[in-house]
Amino acid sequence: MKKTVLFIILIIFVYACNERKEMSSINPENWSNRTANINTKDSLELGKSYLSIYSQIYSQSEHKTHNLTVMVSLRNTSDLDTIYILQAEYYDTHGKSVRKYFKQPIYLSPMETTEIIIDEMDVSGGTGSNFVFEWKIPKNTPEPLFEGIMSSTMGQQGLSFTTQSIRIK
Repeated sequence: MKKTVLFIILIIFVYACNERKEMSSINPENWSNRTANINTKDSLELGKSYLSIYSQIYSQSEHKTHNLTVMVSLRNTSDLDTIYILQAEYYDTHGKSVRKYFKQPIYLSPMETTEIIIDEMDVSGGTGSNFVFEWKIPKNTPEPLFEGIMSSTMGQQGLSFTTQSIRIK
C-alpha cells in the first residue's frame, strides 16, 4: 500500500513540475479569431501609442517590491468604424522587448474592447514596463484608447491604479 501511495505522489509531483504556466493570460485563439487583412491601398491613418504599465512597484524602499496583475485594455472609441491594431509589443524596464502579442493585424469592431492580462507572477517587465501599439483607423475616426489597470490584493488590503496611453506618432 505504501508503494502505491508513493507512486501516486511521485506521478503528481512529476506532472506538477512539468506543467508550464503561461505568464500572459490571453488565449492565442482570441487573436486568430480577430485577424484582419488590410489592403495597403486603403486610406487608413497610421498611428502609434505608448502605454506605461507596472508589473511591480516599490514598497517601503527600493529593495522591496510588490507584484501586480496588469490588465491592458485595447478600446475602439468609435461607434461607427472598425479599427485595426497592427502590433502590441511589451517592453521591460530597460527597453528590451519581452513579447509581441499577435503576428497579424487584428480588428476591433465599433465600441469593442479586448484585453491583455499579465499575471501577477510575471515580473519580466519590472517596475518600468510599457507597451507600444501600432494601429490604423479610417480618416476622421477617433483614435483607439489603450489603458493599463494594475491591481493586487493581499489579505484585506487592495491596491489599484490606471494609466492611459499617449500618441507618439
